[in-house]
Amino acid sequence: MNNKEGNNKSGGGRANSSRPHSNKPKPAMQKRAQGPKKVKVNTKVAEVATDKVEKKPNQAPKRPKVKDEIRLNKYIANSGACSRRDADIYITSGTVKVNGIPVTEMGYMVKPGDVVNFDGATLTPEKKVYILLNKPKNFTTAFDEGQEFRNVLELVKGSTTAKIGAVGRMDKNTTGLLLFTNDTDMIRKFTLPTNKSSKIYHVSLDKNLKFEDLEKINKGLVLDGHRVFVEDISYIEGEAKSEIGLKLRSANVKVVRSIFEHFSYDVLRIDRVSFAGLTKKNLPRGNWRLLTEQEIINLKNV
Repeated sequence: MNNKEGNNKSGGGRANSSRPHSNKPKPAMQKRAQGPKKVKVNTKVAEVATDKVEKKPNQAPKRPKVKDEIRLNKYIANSGACSRRDADIYITSGTVKVNGIPVTEMGYMVKPGDVVNFDGATLTPEKKVYILLNKPKNFTTAFDEGQEFRNVLELVKGSTTAKIGAVGRMDKNTTGLLLFTNDTDMIRKFTLPTNKSSKIYHVSLDKNLKFEDLEKINKGLVLDGHRVFVEDISYIEGEAKSEIGLKLRSANVKVVRSIFEHFSYDVLRIDRVSFAGLTKKNLPRGNWRLLTEQEIINLKNV
């Protein structure tokens, strides 16, 4: 009994409450409340990214890509200081500065007007120059003091103000195509033993080349412990059997002479008529010309 009365009083108390009662559902949370969450997340990501950049040592500030900018290692190679591969070593060692800031980032881009300091010296890059010479006799690529014969650089004097060098070597008796450039990467590329570019030589011997010797040379031979692979060898049509055409990949003219001397032939003349696709067409002996843009592209793709 008492329990019932107590329950009624309790229920009555709630009914008589002045607080209004509504059966309407609560309104849904507005979507705009989700906005600040995304902003906070993006802010954190930006803060983390900023912290990562700031923590990198010797890191020059990044900037948007600019027209005519080039990679730092190429800039160094263009200056003639060293090859691109060697430039990468200097960069990672921290001895290269751009606008006074040490740069160790591989692939860093240099824009026009930047000042690059390489191992204590400020660099001035040169425009790449590629010159093809049809070398005559009695000129050599050697720089020996007191040498009897003149240097090949005399033949291309006035062609450029850039500091150029010959690709490979030629003695006084060898004639034909000789490439000059200030592109240290290309010089290194064509002087490596592993280079796959073909060279064609016209060789004059003191006597007719025996067919069996021609066949032996065509199969390849070993000289001073090194295997020499010949791409092609043949008699020159319409000439005596002492006039030979030889195609191989070595840029060392001494190899050509050694091949025939190995079979007891004296080499009277060697004329390089083709170098990595370049020919002597419209280039008289002793004359030079600049390579075309397409020829430069072809050399880089060899």
